[in-house]
Amino acid sequence: MTSQIMIFLLNTILGLFSLALLLRFYFQLLRVPFYHSISQFLVAVTDFIVRPARRVIPGWGGMDLSTLILAWLVECVMLTSFYLLQGYNFGTNYGGAAGVMGLLGIIEIIKMTLYIVLITIIVQAVLSWVNPHSPLAPLLDSFTRPFLGVFRRIIPPIANVDLSPLFALILLQLLLMMVAGVHIEITSMLY
Repeated sequence: MTSQIMIFLLNTILGLFSLALLLRFYFQLLRVPFYHSISQFLVAVTDFIVRPARRVIPGWGGMDLSTLILAWLVECVMLTSFYLLQGYNFGTNYGGAAGVMGLLGIIEIIKMTLYIVLITIIVQAVLSWVNPHSPLAPLLDSFTRPFLGVFRRIIPPIANVDLSPLFALILLQLLLMMVAGVHIEITSMLY
């Protein structure tokens, strides 16, 4: 019972913090408007750890690698804690276990990224029908434009209806299935 409570608390706290770090990374990468309150919230929540990390981990090609690496490290800590609290014994092969936890952390970052894009596209599609002039519209548009732009170049609107979100969601679901398969394969390396 106590381990279940600890797992829940760790997943909630560290999961939300990892999500905030990952969103901050993508907001900077995709040049989402900084003046938006969500952008400022992400910076305020994560700044205490990102600023010191930037001194150690440099950016590369316009990407804030320190934020991405911190999100990955938080995922690794969360996964390792999850396995330890469930009673998994890593044995004497700490190097192999650390490698597997690192790979699982990468898989979790990829999965979280796919879910972020999926949810953002769904929210943007719903808002475009319900309230296209919502304050969230510019934020969602700048976030989804690179993903939907690929489909918009290939698939023209039909009767002024943009079908690119539909095809993007199908592709995202297929990618999530592939990531789930890779996750199972990597997890099997632990047992």
